[in-house]
Amino acid sequence: MRHTLPIAPQFYVTAPQPCPYLDGRMERKLFTALQGEHAQRLNDTLSKQGFRRSQNVLYRPSCSECSACLSARIRVADFAPSRTQRRVLRKTAHLKRNATSPWATEDQFALFRRYLDARHADGGMADMDIFEFAAMIEETPIKSRVIEYTRPQADGDRARALAAVCLTDVFDDGLSMVYSFYDPVMVDLSLGTYLILDHIAIAREAGLPYVYLGYWVPGSRKMGYKSGFSALEIYKGGRWQELGDPAAHRAELHPLSMDPIAEQVARISLPEARPHRD
Repeated sequence: MRHTLPIAPQFYVTAPQPCPYLDGRMERKLFTALQGEHAQRLNDTLSKQGFRRSQNVLYRPSCSECSACLSARIRVADFAPSRTQRRVLRKTAHLKRNATSPWATEDQFALFRRYLDARHADGGMADMDIFEFAAMIEETPIKSRVIEYTRPQADGDRARALAAVCLTDVFDDGLSMVYSFYDPVMVDLSLGTYLILDHIAIAREAGLPYVYLGYWVPGSRKMGYKSGFSALEIYKGGRWQELGDPAAHRAELHPLSMDPIAEQVARISLPEARPHRD
């Protein structure tokens, strides 16, 4: 008899620490290592269940009393830009896109530091040095790209200047925007919105149905912008569903919000790994 054995990674839970999205709450993550010959398939499978990648780790929130963080993705075929988003596309038409292998550069790091200093000076990445930045970009066991956006060369410039950068993973069903940063001086161009719009265009060109945006958190100003995109789905109650009215999703704090870790792990679907004969 011939059948297949599933990949069986070990899952772990982080210690509680202050939540970066909602004041006064504690976050905890369920995570597993992403490595070996089946890394891509494991990443594809778990990402469809609300997991995100950080270097060689897959994780999703598993807070003991809060279930506010909801994985979000855009259905590319049904997306239609709003009037404001069309205006963003017109303002950024002069930017040039260049997709490269995941390799960190000094220009990227300089832009990353300017972005952090202006937008997230007190965040968890504020102290990252160039070696940690290189690890974030380059330590990927799956198919990833660094997508750079440059503005036209100005007088005195040696080359086109970096305006924005996005580390992007390629799934079997879409693109995942792992981390992006941009020139804080160019705030009038709404580059954060533009990066998402351009990834929708890239996914459409490649025939990929989704663009994964990370987590949407009701009640968080940092994540509120994601609900402004049409055809947005969230992973809630073990399935992907239309966002609908953002106000209908509440970030309640309740001791029964999350199931025990063992039950969460038991419900995770895993990819099959290799044929096996009895």
